Amino acid sequence: MHEPLYAAFVLAIAMGLRRGEIVGFRWSDIYLEQRTLTIRQQLQRRRGVLYNDETKGRRSRALPLPAMCVAPLRWHRMRQSTAREAAGNAWQESGYVFTTRTGRPVEPRNVHRSFVRVSEAAGLRVVRLHDARRGCATLLTAAGVAPRVVMEILGHSQISLTMDVYTHVVQDTQREAISHMDRLLRRRPVRD
Repeated sequence: MHEPLYAAFVLAIAMGLRRGEIVGFRWSDIYLEQRTLTIRQQLQRRRGVLYNDETKGRRSRALPLPAMCVAPLRWHRMRQSTAREAAGNAWQESGYVFTTRTGRPVEPRNVHRSFVRVSEAAGLRVVRLHDARRGCATLLTAAGVAPRVVMEILGHSQISLTMDVYTHVVQDTQREAISHMDRLLRRRPVRD
């Protein structure tokens, strides 16, 4: 767990969060003991300027935090505390969860670059960080989570977006459901 953005990658994979949402988190948005987090903003860079923006859906959302995310976030908080001490007067307190060695917010594009680097080092097929979001939605849908719940977790503004993007999982589930009908309704031999 030497990767500084390990906790960011766990959040991206386990919760399907957007890159801007991840780097826009502040410690005040995460409640580790209650295992919840609130997505209030995203951090974006446009035309050379790094700024806080509303979430893509223009509203905040509170979500339960999977247990698998708690330990990486605790580890990250300890690591950040060590970085704060090492930086001394150079530390710029921002309240962000993911920061540079001097406390400034992490550049959104650097999260993607680190994700690619870690994937390559692990010998994995390199995918975009955004593909982890799609993977999360696919796994949730395949597990039978209601589309409306998947929509809320991902922060989609409309259910149609959730359904359009992940239709293949729904089709596979429908195929499986219909196969049950074949089994249940097949002709049984008549016994004398």
